[in-house]
Amino acid sequence: MLLGGLTAQDTSTNTILVARAGGAGRRGQLPGALHDAAAVRLGRAVYLFGGGDGLSQLDSIVRVDPGSGATTDVGRLPAPSSDQAAAAVGQTAYIVGGYTGRQWLDTIVAWRAGSPARVVARLPSPVRYAAVTAVGGKVVIAGGSLPNGTASTAVLEFSPATGKVERIGRLPAPTTHASAAGLGDVAYVIGGRGATVGTPTARVVAVDLRRGQVRRSGRLASPRSDLAAAGIGNAILLAGGRGPGGTESGLSELVPSTARAHPRRASAGKIPAAPKRNVYAFDGANMLAPAARTALQRVYVPNSESATVDVINPRTYRVVGHFAVGALPQHVTPAYDLKTLYVTNDLGNSLTPINPRTGKPGRPIPVDDPYNMYFTPDGSFAIVVAERLRRLDFRDAHSFRLQHSLQVPCAGVDHMDFSADGAYLIASCEFSGQLIKVDVQRQRIVGVLDLPDGRSGMPQDVKLSPDGKVFYVADMRANGLWEIDGRRLKVIGFLRTGLGVHGLYPSRNAKLLYATNRGEGSISVISFRRRKVVAKWRIPGGGSPDMGGVSADGKVLWLSGRYNAVVYALSTRTGRLLARIPVGRGPHGLCVWPQPGRYSLGHTGILR
Repeated sequence: MLLGGLTAQDTSTNTILVARAGGAGRRGQLPGALHDAAAVRLGRAVYLFGGGDGLSQLDSIVRVDPGSGATTDVGRLPAPSSDQAAAAVGQTAYIVGGYTGRQWLDTIVAWRAGSPARVVARLPSPVRYAAVTAVGGKVVIAGGSLPNGTASTAVLEFSPATGKVERIGRLPAPTTHASAAGLGDVAYVIGGRGATVGTPTARVVAVDLRRGQVRRSGRLASPRSDLAAAGIGNAILLAGGRGPGGTESGLSELVPSTARAHPRRASAGKIPAAPKRNVYAFDGANMLAPAARTALQRVYVPNSESATVDVINPRTYRVVGHFAVGALPQHVTPAYDLKTLYVTNDLGNSLTPINPRTGKPGRPIPVDDPYNMYFTPDGSFAIVVAERLRRLDFRDAHSFRLQHSLQVPCAGVDHMDFSADGAYLIASCEFSGQLIKVDVQRQRIVGVLDLPDGRSGMPQDVKLSPDGKVFYVADMRANGLWEIDGRRLKVIGFLRTGLGVHGLYPSRNAKLLYATNRGEGSISVISFRRRKVVAKWRIPGGGSPDMGGVSADGKVLWLSGRYNAVVYALSTRTGRLLARIPVGRGPHGLCVWPQPGRYSLGHTGILR
């Protein structure tokens, strides 16, 4: 959403535009024309802070409805100001620096809907036109114009938790009028210029909070300052700005790769690559994407035999919601864009959508035999796993209209995971002791592997190692994990875990893999680096740990007790049982939500 700004004639505008990679359209008007304001999204609304109208600075805080473009005056800044930038952490907006018309500002102002704006921190120096974004629960502040007429090279980090501002690095060159947007735990500082007008740069700089690095990360197609940048899905949408020839109207995307970022037009079938050696780099503790931050903290439990879903508050370990769904619900699956959860009602031939912001179900969507569901890494298709029908149905990821039905040459296809580059997937076939390899783009079978135990095997969950080299496949009858080279579709090892091993879940730091041994009431802990079982946690009194997930902070492993009508919560630090919560009959693929990650590949939460 583009709010106000300067036109090619260098005059303020009151236009509200909604931009997508394919174009932009009008959505309404602001109460007055303005430029150099700041805006963030909090929950379902967009909020605009201050700005200038060509005559004076403004102190208004305006709520904008993204659907209708309707505006409401909802508050005031501590002082009228323009030239500031803002970022959101949780439900709080942080407005950085700015200019009152007479005074440069060194403030960081915090504002929440319904509360007055207040100064919560001071910058080392007053600054205007800084590049500001939020990543990993921190606010990154890069560059900007200084009162002495120069541009800054400072990269600062503000922690809302501590209220401290710290210098964490330097830009390659003095930069002001740049933009910033975050993906995962990396902030990208995009374009900008030097201290003087007419010196735009094409430079893209990555600020990696996890590694503590500030590095060059590619170039724009042409130099540009004063552009808009917003993380949308797995890319950063760029809009407008000022180039060597004046004001620009173009829209483009910035898509991270392993080494640098490249601007491009939107195209299907391409995904952002994760850093080498860790496909789970964006799944660290509390690294929530914007779409997930507004969700209620809940655990959704599909009770297969009761045709219901129980909703657990993870803070109190109590069931706080309960609703009926279609027959034989198997899994609760996060949508690719993290905005909806879907209950896969196998015999009910339907998906029940859940709004994660309210925890309430919506109207069922008819689909055939949805035992499980995944999403292609580019977000184009939902793959409905029709186990009973021996099909993988590629459906539109939003409307769920059938696009292509792929018949599989095996029995009991049910779980899968994708290669690091998203080019292929490996799926388990429970009843024929086989694995299949599917070319994702061409939607066709390119390999079949008979596991060493042959038809006596019973492969279940599939999970990729952080370095992308090994697929781990839980085999419930072999009582261990097959190690699979996906590229060659070949068995390269076996790890014995426990009786009836079923579900696989990486830890938030991507060092460990938790394997649930359903037949003996235990969890095996595997070191990814050592490819070895390093611990076994036993549930007191036994149990049937099945499917589940790890909490957003990485501290709790949540598992359904398939044959005991309970849910287990275990400490990931000690393996101690924290709670045993009664639920409906036959609890299966429970979903912990929200979870960290940029996008969902499906199941009960395979996020990257």
